[in-house]
Amino acid sequence: MADMAYREIYAVTRTQARQRLVTTHQLTHSISETARRWHTSRQVVRKWLLRYQQEGEHGLEDRSHRPHSCPHQVPAEVEQRVMDAWRETHWGRKRLALYLLVEGIPVSAHTIRHILRRCRPPQTRTKRRSVYPALWAWDAEQPFSLLQVDVKDVHDKAALGTGHTTHIRRHHLPRYQYTACDGRTRLRFLAYAHANNSTNGLAFLLLVTLWLRAFGIECPICLQSDWGQEFGGDRPDHVAELSARYFEPLNAQLRRYPMGRKGYNGRVERSHRTDDEEFYAPYLLQMHSTSDVLTWSQRWVFVYNTLRPHFGIGMDQEPPLMVLRRLGYTGSSYIALLPPLLLDPISADLLVSCDRQPGNDLLATYRRQHAKG
Repeated sequence: MADMAYREIYAVTRTQARQRLVTTHQLTHSISETARRWHTSRQVVRKWLLRYQQEGEHGLEDRSHRPHSCPHQVPAEVEQRVMDAWRETHWGRKRLALYLLVEGIPVSAHTIRHILRRCRPPQTRTKRRSVYPALWAWDAEQPFSLLQVDVKDVHDKAALGTGHTTHIRRHHLPRYQYTACDGRTRLRFLAYAHANNSTNGLAFLLLVTLWLRAFGIECPICLQSDWGQEFGGDRPDHVAELSARYFEPLNAQLRRYPMGRKGYNGRVERSHRTDDEEFYAPYLLQMHSTSDVLTWSQRWVFVYNTLRPHFGIGMDQEPPLMVLRRLGYTGSSYIALLPPLLLDPISADLLVSCDRQPGNDLLATYRRQHAKG
């Protein structure tokens, strides 16, 4: 017989290893000698001898170690409801927990995580490419020090379907949504336009910046966008010129994140998906004019900024205005309620007024107030 340890042959075939223990004991009639030959303990030899004496060959087979009862196990019907809710929404565990609580099913986010791990099919993940240093949202500890800005094309058939996009064209609704999202609190500001151009883009950024300054926000503001023409285009010298001309007098800066790296503006990009799911999909067909769009979007801004819970890092399921208060803001709550405007009629006049005089009449009021302060 080869000098092989019990644990080594056990790794090959468990039942045969136990049978050899029994056979060796039948030859030696010694538990100690059997344990010595197989390099195992006497307790292991006694265990399988007793099983063999009581049950024969079946006693040497594996047994289930599953407990007979589990008082904390989630009922099968609750587990099925969790999976049904996930298939309907594809939300994360925290939003699912709140969603099910509204339905009268109190399940913690941790329990939902375990259920999804067991029952959800494998999720395909795109391997992230390495990126070079840039301004991430979590680098901005102070509210409004980073505003992620982007333009959403509401006429998105893939997201809303043919019925909604046909409705937009038929009623000549504004197609473009201009969005600015604070990287720390997720507080958002919206505006609309029929045309997507640099005039509307720069006017929107000026309005948002002036709005914040009017409510006493004095920290430097980084306006971070992609390389679209609506925010200056892909010429760094032109972007620097626009930043110096329009935004540096307001203690702000127009910046770009690295080309193709949408993750740097991930929070405003993610908020556009929320717009599709919770605003445009259920309510767009009730809007029949530009006035309707502005009215409904004002309500949506109120809900998004002051009522809707957010589940991102550092939000603690609170709405943006509550997070802003928690971080020390003591000013008026109206800061969260910038009315969505139609940019097309006002943007040209707004920028022309800036161009007529190098002193920038639009910015003079803020500079005088800031100097007095």
